[in-house]
Amino acid sequence: MDERRIEELIKEKKYVTLKRELEEMNEVDVAELLEPLDIHTSLLIFRMLPKDLAVDVFAHFSVEQQREFIGLVTDKELKAIIDELFFDDMIDIIEEVPANIVKKILSNAKEEERNLINQFLKYPPDSAGSITTTEYVDLKKSMTVQDSLNHIKETGLDKETVYTCYVTDRNRKLEGIVSLRKLVISDENKTIEEIMDRDVIYVQTHDDQETVAGIFKKYGFLALPVVDKEERLTGIITVDDIMEVIDQETTEDFQRMAAMSPSEEKYLDANIFTLAKHRIIWLLVLMISATFTGGIIRKFEDVLQSVVVLTAFIPMLMDTGGNSGSQSSTLVIRGIALGEIESDDAGKVVLKELGISLVVGIILAVVNFFRIYLFDDVGFLVSLTVSITLFVTVVISKVVGGILPMIAQKLNIDPAIMAGPLITTIVDALSLMVYFSIASWLLGI
Repeated sequence: MDERRIEELIKEKKYVTLKRELEEMNEVDVAELLEPLDIHTSLLIFRMLPKDLAVDVFAHFSVEQQREFIGLVTDKELKAIIDELFFDDMIDIIEEVPANIVKKILSNAKEEERNLINQFLKYPPDSAGSITTTEYVDLKKSMTVQDSLNHIKETGLDKETVYTCYVTDRNRKLEGIVSLRKLVISDENKTIEEIMDRDVIYVQTHDDQETVAGIFKKYGFLALPVVDKEERLTGIITVDDIMEVIDQETTEDFQRMAAMSPSEEKYLDANIFTLAKHRIIWLLVLMISATFTGGIIRKFEDVLQSVVVLTAFIPMLMDTGGNSGSQSSTLVIRGIALGEIESDDAGKVVLKELGISLVVGIILAVVNFFRIYLFDDVGFLVSLTVSITLFVTVVISKVVGGILPMIAQKLNIDPAIMAGPLITTIVDALSLMVYFSIASWLLGI
């Protein structure tokens, strides 16, 4: 079904057909269909949907759509949505909408939920606690397998996942886990204590989301328990939530690598002033930092005036240096993000980039020497000057490009900042200093 089909059914007042066709669709597809429609038409169709489907569709709306819906629906409708939403989805919505809408949501939530919401909103935005859900299956170690299966049947419908169950004591302290598979194949008279796995991998509420994402990637979990400082089970993080975190972190890294301030706002939804604000700061920083490059050129004006042809090779040297540094920094940043490179590996990174730069630098320098000497007719010494500079520039660029993200990680700064434009600016200044110093030495200026 597409937008045109919806409009035709509404125009012909075939609401039963429309409802039937929407019920057969996935909630994500329904949300995408309703999003482009005007808010009143979208709300009309939304109200036709069965309760369970409507809640799932609402959870997949954009923040703007959710905000508009909350402003238009009645308190009774809002309460029905809130009562059925998974807790982590509710927290996500509350974190994004304005204060007046938050007040409306809280006023329609149960007292127990209000207390939990206030507790979870206190967690730092990028922490494990902020993406935790309380909808998990908890068991006691004294329960039998049969009792546990009956408990899952009674409560499982309202839980985010039933594939892993969490064993807690009377104080909610996490004691172990047991999978649904193990419950199904175990003797029904055995106790949970006999079959549970005590070696539990968990995270704490204040752990960084990137750390959590790394654990999911390493172990291939569908869910991960979250505990507080006393190791009491606070909730779980499910794989769908961590996928959103990975997407957000990747987007932020791309934006930082392109010298932009991170923003979660969609490109087409953002106005030009917002986009400009996220870009201008870094552009100003890079523009001002380029002053050093201009200062170096002015300092060696006498060299350029003596051998004017040297000026023609400056763009090639700066571009090659910048590209070499960007190659190294990109690979190192990726390695850090995937957990392949640790802060203690700085020495290994420097040695590896040094080896690569020697091989690449020699090849580029030799090819460049014969290209300049044979085709540009600038003489042997100028060709040698440019080629030696190219070699040294590539070596410096690759080592600098590899080590700067490591330094950033050591200082608890996002390594993605040390990429692209920033590396290029630093390498440009270094390559010019090397170029003019070698020219002064070889050409005797």
